Amino acid sequence: MPNTEEAPGLAPRGEGLKIGITGCAGRMGRMLIAEVLATPYAHLMGGCEVESSPHIGADLATLVGQPATGAVVGHDAGVLFEMCDVVIDFTAPSATAAHAMLAAAHDTALVIGTTGLTADAQDIVQSAATLVPIVQAPNFSVGVNLMFVLTETVAAILGNEYDIEIVEMHHRHKVDAPSGTALGLGHAAAAGRGVDLDTQAVMSREGHTGPRREGTIGFATVRGGDVVGDHTVIFAGPGERLELTHKAATRDVFAKGAVRAALWTAGRDPGFYGMADVLGLTE
Repeated sequence: MPNTEEAPGLAPRGEGLKIGITGCAGRMGRMLIAEVLATPYAHLMGGCEVESSPHIGADLATLVGQPATGAVVGHDAGVLFEMCDVVIDFTAPSATAAHAMLAAAHDTALVIGTTGLTADAQDIVQSAATLVPIVQAPNFSVGVNLMFVLTETVAAILGNEYDIEIVEMHHRHKVDAPSGTALGLGHAAAAGRGVDLDTQAVMSREGHTGPRREGTIGFATVRGGDVVGDHTVIFAGPGERLELTHKAATRDVFAKGAVRAALWTAGRDPGFYGMADVLGLTE
């Protein structure tokens, strides 16, 4: 973990950066709880759930089978943001937009892992980032973020005679498609080619589609079982094919990356950041 010189503004060991978690009783929320509890310089302050949740008032640590710490599940997100230095948000698009406004109102940094945001919700996040540091990423895995960089690099080197297809598979419960990570890979490929993904993306194919249009970036979505997340970018050219693949075996990698991003926000200026900034992959 970073020391105080590497992370400006970070509190000394024993005090820690005050971290809150929205959606704390969910599957991802519990993994974040466990990761914060295991991380030096991180101090778990509390969590937030909808008012009807049966977990309201429960100690967060007990949700992950650990001894109580005094940090409890509340239902007032405003209170959580007021007491924390940074909040980690893996919830739903409408909730994330509301949390971004709370972050700006309480001068609290925000780490966003929610995907599928509407244009209006994204605008709210971007506006809040003018007042506080916000790290948003479609995927907090270190490996996936390296894959974004590699995808952009390969797309820039290979010409349009190499067709790009992005295939992703997730568990049966995932509600958005394509995944935020797949879209992130598409944007990386488009950036490498110097084109706009919105004009080049082909999200589905059915029926008599005709020949593949040159320069397009295709997406294929698969759902089933308990797959955490598989992503492959295919560069199919004449006589050869290059594939970049990442497979997540556990959601722990997302929790580790999100907590790493939360620590990184300490002492940062307001702004909109990504995991590439956290990992030092930007120029």
